[in-house]
Amino acid sequence: MEDNLNTDLSILESHMDGMLGRVQANSRTFRRFQAFEMRLLNLNSLAELMRYVLADSKAFFDIDVVNFCLVDDKDEVNEYLESDGFILKNNPELRMLNNTELLQARFGYSLEPYLGPYTEDKCGEFFLHADKKPVSVALIPLNRRGKLMGALSLGSYQADRFVENMATDFVKHMASVVSICLENNLNFETLRRTSFIDTLTGVNNRRFLEQRLEEEVDRTQRNSDPLTCFFLDIDFFKAVNDTYGHQAGDQVLLSIATAVKEQLRNNDVLARYGGEEFVALLSNISNDKAQDIAERIRKTINDITVEFNRDKIQVTISIGVATYLPGAERTSTSQEIAENLVHNADKALYEAKHAGRNCVVSSGIFSEPESRVSNLK
Repeated sequence: MEDNLNTDLSILESHMDGMLGRVQANSRTFRRFQAFEMRLLNLNSLAELMRYVLADSKAFFDIDVVNFCLVDDKDEVNEYLESDGFILKNNPELRMLNNTELLQARFGYSLEPYLGPYTEDKCGEFFLHADKKPVSVALIPLNRRGKLMGALSLGSYQADRFVENMATDFVKHMASVVSICLENNLNFETLRRTSFIDTLTGVNNRRFLEQRLEEEVDRTQRNSDPLTCFFLDIDFFKAVNDTYGHQAGDQVLLSIATAVKEQLRNNDVLARYGGEEFVALLSNISNDKAQDIAERIRKTINDITVEFNRDKIQVTISIGVATYLPGAERTSTSQEIAENLVHNADKALYEAKHAGRNCVVSSGIFSEPESRVSNLK
């Protein structure tokens, strides 16, 4: 009798220890997820969200593989990411989908996550670039307001990490949080694009330039790197509008903006300054190299033929170049330096116009403004 009682007590203690262990493990998991969730909610851009989920979620949830699919039927999401330096080809864990067919085929209309063993037919499309295929997976649809936004795919090399019939409350909660953060960041990027993008040409607008200029000057002063400004103006643009009409002029502006942007680096800034004028900011580049780039842009524009209806339109461009290089003594504010940088490039553009147009003129390098300019132009 006593032996049976001791045995029962031992079993009960074992069960209690097991329950306590599971409670402690669940508590640790909850704290990890809470920290992960709070960090997600405090990220400032879509690019930050992608980097964080793809990199940090592995450590948070003790998994081996993380992949992301995003629906990008208008190629807007990719543009948002690239504008913040997140280059798709350098991040194969993120896959862009031009429709929801793959997601509908996997999740159906119930949009239930899949937890279980990895099989190529069920899971292969969600782990295309995994160096080593996982053994067990969680495929989690991201859905917000009835719209399929993508899927988060988690993989483990342990067979028992994700199993069928596992409780999915935690996974669904995670999907909800990621979906909300994704929607918030997409809405923010759309708003930012509307506020700072010229709707005709698709490049930044003057408002964005004026905000970014001082930021670039501050960065230049911290790093002692040069900052170069291009002031670009399409030659005889009024004649294009007068001869071919304003719709043709709009097509020329779009073609020129696209061609200029293709000649710049991803981290360079291009903005439509007004009318047929554009301004570009190039960081950490010498004045000589900047002049070479400006000349390459000029030649590219010179070779472009813009077709509108049956007309073939050719234009040229004039470019003024100025470079700021921080000196040992800094007696001017960032605003004064920014204003003078654009002013010097504008003066060089004026000289290019008077030199016959279709050319590049540089005002050289300055360290501190000789005089203060009240406006950007």
